Formats: sequence, structure tokens, C-alpha cells
Amino acid sequence: MDGSSGESVGGGRKGPPVSCKLPLVDYPIAVVTGASRGIGRGIAEDLSRTHTVVATYRCRRDAAESLQAATGAVPFQCDISSVADREALIAFVRERFGRLDLLVNNAGMAPRERRDILEETEESFDELIATNLKGPHFLTQLAARWMEKQGSGRIVFVTSISSYTASVNRAGYCISKAGLSMTVALYAQRLAASGVKVFEVRPGVIRTDMIAAVESAYEEKIANGLLPQRRMGEASDVARAVRAIADGLLDYSTGQVLNVDGGFHLRSL
Repeated sequence: MDGSSGESVGGGRKGPPVSCKLPLVDYPIAVVTGASRGIGRGIAEDLSRTHTVVATYRCRRDAAESLQAATGAVPFQCDISSVADREALIAFVRERFGRLDLLVNNAGMAPRERRDILEETEESFDELIATNLKGPHFLTQLAARWMEKQGSGRIVFVTSISSYTASVNRAGYCISKAGLSMTVALYAQRLAASGVKVFEVRPGVIRTDMIAAVESAYEEKIANGLLPQRRMGEASDVARAVRAIADGLLDYSTGQVLNVDGGFHLRSL
């Protein structure tokens, strides 16, 4: 429901990043996964004001290059579900920059086809779990080992209101996001004493191409009271939450969930 990355899915060349001129200023180093479009792009654009951003993409090289041209972000092709790609990403950051200050786990995907839970296929379920849950979990494991040795770092997981909101035509997606919310709690607990802070940013209905096909339906629901704040969210709304974390404003709040959902999580009678 959140449109967490806006990343396209499918095949694509794997390998080194597209050609780029590395920044000369010694900014903190941030990795934003699924950064070529959607929420990830909004986050990368905002962070590029204060960080050197390594922006991963899966197959939309054109979008990654436009982000690079606009912000100076360093594009890196990475399928987050691939062990080899995750290892290559961390190795690249280590070799080129020598440190990692912020990891934003944003890359994700919606089901290729919405199906009732009674009709969902194992192929679809496995793909969603691999991309939305397994990939971020094990990428964070690699980053966390490094940050623990540094004695510092911040990790953000972009999840979704689907982590607790049942959509019976997107079961695998909801399950993957629910698992990701627990991943946040686990890493926050494990890394707290090491000076590494972990956060969950939980978007609601965000305007990205991931929800383009159902955007009008959501707009109607919002107008009829789905959200206490009567508007759809934008990528910039999510980026501002990540900005607060990146700036250290929440450093005594590890494990915190930031709801960026227009008040959707509120309950009223």
C-alpha cells in the first residue's frame, strides 16, 4: 500500500555502478536501496544535501542516471534479493568510502498481480519474501557487523501500514512487511549497546507509481474519511521522517516506529 520503493522489477544487467564522478567533500556516507524512483528517490534527493548517497536500483538505469545528474548520488545496480548483489554493494561502499553512516532499507515490490489469498501462488509469495524481507534483513546483517565495529551508525527500514493492515488480495506483501517490522525490533535490540540506532518508518498511502493503478480508488477513500488528514502522502513526507533520523534528532529513540500515514494508525469511535 505504501509504494515503498517504486523500483521496477524484472531482469537487468548486474555488475558495477554506472559511471560517476565521486564527490570530493567528506560527507557522511548513506546507502539508500530502491532509490531510482518513488519513496526511495525522494529520500535520496533529500539526503544528498548532507550525505554522499549510494543509490541502488534494480533495472531502471535511466532513472538512476537522472537521479545522479540531479543530485550527485552514486548509482549502484543491486537486486536486493541476491546474496551476491548485497555483498557487492557493501564491498563497493567499503572500498570507495571506508565507512557507512546510514543505511536506508527502502527497496521493495508489490505483487505482480493482486490475487485473493485463496488464489495466491507460492512463486509470488517467495518473490515478495525474498525482496521485501529476506533481502533487507541480510543486507542489514552485513551493514550491522561493519557499523558495530565502527561503534556508530543509523539504520532505517521503510515498511508499510500493511505490516498490520490486512489486504486479502496482497497477502504475501502484508506478511513480508509484518516480518520486516519485527526485523527492526530485533536489530534495534541487538545493536543498541554498540551505538548503532535502528528505526522503522512506516508509510501509509503514498503517491508513487507502485499504486498508480489504484490511485483514484485511494483518493476516493481518502475523501470519504480513510485518513484523518484528508490527503494522500508524498515521497517528501517520508523523506522528512528519514531526515530527522539522519540528523540525529531521534538518537535516544532506537527501535521507534515513525508513522507517516496521515493519521491512519489512529483509532476512534
